[in-house]
Parts: sequence; structure tokens; C-alpha cells
Amino acid sequence: MVGIQIGENESIDKALRRFKKKYERSGVLKEFKKRTAFVKPSVQKRMEKLKAIRRAQIPTQE
Repeated sequence: MVGIQIGENESIDKALRRFKKKYERSGVLKEFKKRTAFVKPSVQKRMEKLKAIRRAQIPTQE
């Protein structure tokens, strides 16, 4: 569960902005979409292969 502490003199807009950032970073929405949408096993394998190819192409920064 995502939550934030609101400061005494903090505006609602600022608190809402902080909450949205925290919500996005936590990956709740991404996980929800992943669980609700069915992906065929063949499509999932194809996506994993493409992901691995992209990972291998990106040079590591040292």
C-alpha cells in the first residue's frame, strides 16, 4: 500500500504530486495491468527474447 505523510503547512497539490511519484515508482499500476491482461505463452516467450536482445545491445557504462 502506497502512502505519504503530509506536512503541517504542505499544500494539497504538493502532497498529491509526491503521492503520484511514489505510486508510479512502486509499480502498482504496472503490476495491476500485468495481472489483469492475459498474455499467451507464445507471445510472452517472444517478448522475453526481445527483451534479452535489447539488454544485450545496450552497452554498459563504466
